[in-house]
Amino acid sequence: MSAYFIANIRIHDETEYKKYLKDLDEVFAKFNGEYLSWDDHPEVLEGKWDYSRAVLIRFPNKEDLKRWYDSEDYRRILRYRLNAAECDTIIVQGK
Repeated sequence: MSAYFIANIRIHDETEYKKYLKDLDEVFAKFNGEYLSWDDHPEVLEGKWDYSRAVLIRFPNKEDLKRWYDSEDYRRILRYRLNAAECDTIIVQGK
């Protein structure tokens, strides 16, 4: 069963955020992650949207997602995202 990582991100330091993005694709490749979407201007249908970016990433299963998120490689670059932005992230199980 696929697992999806959904991140709503409020970027306040673009320079620091770019440090996060620099090595991100290489880290994803190790854990079978696939970007499905990232959007800086999503259409809001209900509620409020006060984020800079929405991101959707698919993994083959929840275990691969957790291995990626908890990995030393990802933790090394995650600090840049956490320094550069406020983030609300969730895991959603798929079919």
